[in-house]
Amino acid sequence: MKIRDPLRVFPEDETLDLWIEGHQTKEPSNILITISNSEGERTSLIRPNKIVETKAKYFVATPPERVITGKEKSLQKLKSFGIALGYVLASILIAFSALSFTDVVKARIVLTESMAPAIDPGDLVLTTSAQRLSPKIGDVVSYTARRFDGAPVGTFSHRVIGGDAVTGFIVKGDNNPNPDVQRPKLEDIDGVVIFVLPYLGLLLSPRALFIIIPSIFGFWLVMDALRGDDEIK
Repeated sequence: MKIRDPLRVFPEDETLDLWIEGHQTKEPSNILITISNSEGERTSLIRPNKIVETKAKYFVATPPERVITGKEKSLQKLKSFGIALGYVLASILIAFSALSFTDVVKARIVLTESMAPAIDPGDLVLTTSAQRLSPKIGDVVSYTARRFDGAPVGTFSHRVIGGDAVTGFIVKGDNNPNPDVQRPKLEDIDGVVIFVLPYLGLLLSPRALFIIIPSIFGFWLVMDALRGDDEIK
């Protein structure tokens, strides 16, 4: 094999040309050439019949001190952020699951504007049982509303403005003109609100999950493509 034509490793830099000239004295073999600088890294595989641009990591272990380009730094930061965010979300999910399993904390999604602006639709409220935290005036409680015949209607999260556990609490939505008709007693109260996570409930709706899950998969595909790991031709 005899190579005469120069191989330009960095096409954007006309002053940087690389060429190989000579011939093999032994059996046909391959030559791997890698050049790194602040602009990036280029690798070429010199074969007996052609020259192929490739990636060095396909053939040798990449040394840790190899130059990292600006693009790679951005990708590394984005990847690190994604990993950190994943750990945070996983930790929160595990913590909530553990607390929910032990009945210490329950999560509920707010659907109406009855407590606006303190609690808006789509907010996620965390509650603990009334046995653990006795309701008092000013607290927001989640209770099961019932019809006159005792049949459950739904769960409301409204603020305690009076009453007591014996005669029943007077509750009212901050955005409602009048108190609720029902005066829930302690056994009707499912939990006392201890924390509000704004808009997080919107992300847990079926429609949001239908969008988020494919988006995460798409983000993974984009990140994989940006790495530029071209196959050897």
